[in-house]
Amino acid sequence: MCFLEKIKQLKKVCEKEFELLREITCCFTGHRWQKLPWGENEDDERCVAMKVRLREEIINAINKGYIYFISGMALGFDIMVAEMILELKKEYPQIKLIGALPCKDQYKVWKPYQIERYKKVLAKCDNVRCLYATYQDKCMLERNDYMLNNSSLVIALYNGKGGGTGYTVRNAQKKGLKTIIIEP
Repeated sequence: MCFLEKIKQLKKVCEKEFELLREITCCFTGHRWQKLPWGENEDDERCVAMKVRLREEIINAINKGYIYFISGMALGFDIMVAEMILELKKEYPQIKLIGALPCKDQYKVWKPYQIERYKKVLAKCDNVRCLYATYQDKCMLERNDYMLNNSSLVIALYNGKGGGTGYTVRNAQKKGLKTIIIEP
């Protein structure tokens, strides 16, 4: 068998394995604090109810064989999800948290307490994928596309309006990904 044939064969094996990984990967999209009706108040009854539903959806995904969970690591829903996955790892040690960063410096304009929370979560990720060293135009949307291209299930906290979450939900549906929407 010639070298090119071996490369083609290897490529087919890799593509098959990539598809298998995709089938057991779930990503999340959701609004930042300022777009949530409860803002940063996670003790608000609406946030508490959302977290109950989110936990149920994640456990359902785990019970269906999902192992990898990708968070975009933005303020708001992404950080809450990542913390929930880390908490659920105590019950389901097989699950993995993957942080998908649009850029290494995404936190540079955040408040110190937000940066501290982010860094605690980031340090506990099983894997981190960072697209750019510094902020680039459309890097947030590219991060969202990366998550969709590597998942078969999307769980979204979505109010039905535009923005990055709307973009991601629409693209997930266009790609035929199973999409679960939780309304804030």
